[in-house]
Formats: sequence, C-alpha cells, structure tokens
Amino acid sequence: MEKAVRLWYPLAAMTPDAPHDIPLLRGPVPLAHLLLRHFVRPGDRAVDATCGNGNDTLLLAELVGTGGKVWGFDIQREAIGNTARKLAASGLTERVTLIDGGHETMAERIDAPLNAVVFNLGYLPGGDRSVITRPETTGAALEQAAALLAPSGVVTLTIYPGHGGGGEERRLVEEWAATLRAPLFHVWRMGQINAAADAPYLILVQKGA
Repeated sequence: MEKAVRLWYPLAAMTPDAPHDIPLLRGPVPLAHLLLRHFVRPGDRAVDATCGNGNDTLLLAELVGTGGKVWGFDIQREAIGNTARKLAASGLTERVTLIDGGHETMAERIDAPLNAVVFNLGYLPGGDRSVITRPETTGAALEQAAALLAPSGVVTLTIYPGHGGGGEERRLVEEWAATLRAPLFHVWRMGQINAAADAPYLILVQKGA
C-alpha cells in the first residue's frame, strides 16, 4: 500500500486570497523561515543559535507549540532583551529559555535530540557592527549542533559574506558542510542567481533518518 504523505501548507494557502499571503523570498531569511515551517512540528525542540532581534526565536516558539521547547543564544544583552520583549508581546515567553552566552556552549546546556538549529550569522541588525560571529566559535557550535540533531532534524545557516570577517566565516562553514558524509547528512546550498557574488545565502543541513 502506498504510504500516505502529509502536506504542511498554511491554511491561508487554500483560500482565494492566497497570493497575498505567500512570502516574498527577498533574501535567505524568508527562505529559511519557509523551510522551518515545513520541518518544525508541535512538540519539537529547537535552538536559535543567534537570537539577534528575535525573529527566528519567535518563529520557532510559534512552531513548537505548547509542548515544545526553544533555547535562544546570544552574546549581546541587547539582543537577548530585544528577543525577550518580542516573545513577551506574543505571549510565548514560557516556551523559550534565553541564554546570555555563546552558541559554542550549546552542548553544555542542552541534551539531545534537537529537531532544528538556526544560525543567522554576521552582526546584530541595528546594533554594533564590530560585534560579529566568529569562525572559531561558529565552527564549535556547528559541530555540536550536528551531534545534537535528531534523525531528519535540520540546521539552517544564513551566511553574510559581504561584511568584514564574513568571507572567512563563509569558508569555515562551507568547509565544515562539505565534510558531512552522505547519506548521514544531506547538505544544500541555496542562493539567488540574480544577486551580487557576496550576497547572503542559505545552507541547509538535514540529518539522515
């Protein structure tokens, strides 16, 4: 018998007004969110490895539902504060543990398994651009994220090569992703063809079943 396949489309996509609700894929962040809406289910456990202004954390908190759990990391108190306010405004504070610390401490604070880990690399939008994610800590966090993933779990990485330090981090991430052996991991690189060579892009890593 053919196995039933569950389709995870937003309810709005079934209405006559659907074109108004379809996200515009202006850069890799909307693409990452589109993918996360498919992969993250109620009851899941997820990490926002770079809280920033809280948009990724908020989405994960919505997706995991009341039975799920999210951890959010950031080294800047401004980012933790921004994220905390966004969660409180949406009534989702109880689903999230915010950690004022680096994502390279992930394995010290969380037990496996995780269903999703989200990285949005670079600097805090609207914040101090001299404070950026660094290859050495990002590399450690990626190793930990891969080890913590549940089967079929995903890591999404939004990469910004165009800022100071971004090129070095880009090389680190791509070298790390290239070492992940198939079929233990499935790795995808997604970027806009009609954009500058140093435009942001997305890497998706899924752990095999």
